[in-house]
Amino acid sequence: MADLDALRARWTRALEGARTSTDGPDPSPYAENLLARWQEPQRHYHTLTHLTSVLDHIDVLEKHADDPDVVRLAAWFHDAVYLPDRSENEERSARLAERALTEAGVPEDRVVEVARLVRLTVTHDPADDDRDGQVLCDADLAILAAPPSAYASYTAAVREEYHFVPNDAFRDGRSAILRQLLDLPRLFRTPYGAAEWEATARYNLAAELELLASAGPSGE
Repeated sequence: MADLDALRARWTRALEGARTSTDGPDPSPYAENLLARWQEPQRHYHTLTHLTSVLDHIDVLEKHADDPDVVRLAAWFHDAVYLPDRSENEERSARLAERALTEAGVPEDRVVEVARLVRLTVTHDPADDDRDGQVLCDADLAILAAPPSAYASYTAAVREEYHFVPNDAFRDGRSAILRQLLDLPRLFRTPYGAAEWEATARYNLAAELELLASAGPSGE
């Protein structure tokens, strides 16, 4: 169960760290709006647990970021709009960040950067010199390197979010995503992620792909 008070405090620290003035609007209403979004009933993986995990992993990777508080704000917004049957969630989340953070007193250049980072989670393909993008993407993908039981819970939650997709179609689509990830030269771009998470993540992805293949029409 997510610690709502701890999350509120983390939001306030990140927002105040990104603002250049101490007399901006009260952070609390923005926190409550985001917390409500992350608790919507259609979510099974993209929940407060995922948000907390991403924030925790950003803390681990903080030294690799140029502007850690901006990265944290991007984490708060990166799945703030999430409907499993829609394809424009990241774009809508980025636009929400642009509106909310401007109103909340964050300088324009940092608002632009948060929105850029949110949009980057469509591809998880940051440039070699994009340190903030690397930290956000690595933190978002860190679940791929989870221990077996946690990885199994993750895949089950993803399936539940897509409960409306027939088994064959889900298996084909999920398998395609796994192959795309495995084909990447690197899943993780920060030095820490590459050293600590890459090998385990590739093992998990390959094992899931094999499991999906064995559950296919010939294996059912």
